[in-house]
Amino acid sequence: MSPAASPFATLIARADAGDSSAKDALFTALYGELHRLAESHLRRSGGDLTLGATTLLHEAYVDIAGRDALAFPDRNRFFGYASRAMRGIVIDYVRTRHARKRGGDLTFTTLDEEHHGLAPELRDLEGVSAALDQLADLEPALAQLVDLKFFCGFTFAEIAAARGVTERTVQRDWAKARVLLRRFIDDALMRG
Repeated sequence: MSPAASPFATLIARADAGDSSAKDALFTALYGELHRLAESHLRRSGGDLTLGATTLLHEAYVDIAGRDALAFPDRNRFFGYASRAMRGIVIDYVRTRHARKRGGDLTFTTLDEEHHGLAPELRDLEGVSAALDQLADLEPALAQLVDLKFFCGFTFAEIAAARGVTERTVQRDWAKARVLLRRFIDDALMRG
């Protein structure tokens, strides 16, 4: 283990053991990278959200810090989890905003209007999220790769180094993940 990785590994171990001060220190140490991750999620949401990156980051932190049984054996898994938490928050935010635009949580519509009345950005976000959830059920490592590459912005070389494989292996896994995601999204569109 390199000296630079040791403090991070120690923080992770202490946070995994339930040390709340270690969770806070971990959050502080990674704040800049997590903020860039939050900005990436907001850019990819496709809509003009009034939710800011700092707010998204802090809401994700509250979600992560409030869970006692989380284990992050390495930095990539921590970022993957943070990315999934942020994705869920963005989807919930868009869903809530859309409900308010339509008059609140209680509206009377026909089934056809309800299905076709969803905002395009909400349909897209929910479709991608559902496809990622399906991928995680089928191939958890591929879903983590998508989170690290697409949402966290890691390069193939960074992911390969963290996994201890070649960059070409990561690229093949990326191609496989994209094919599976496309299939899940297309299947959902065919059913919908």
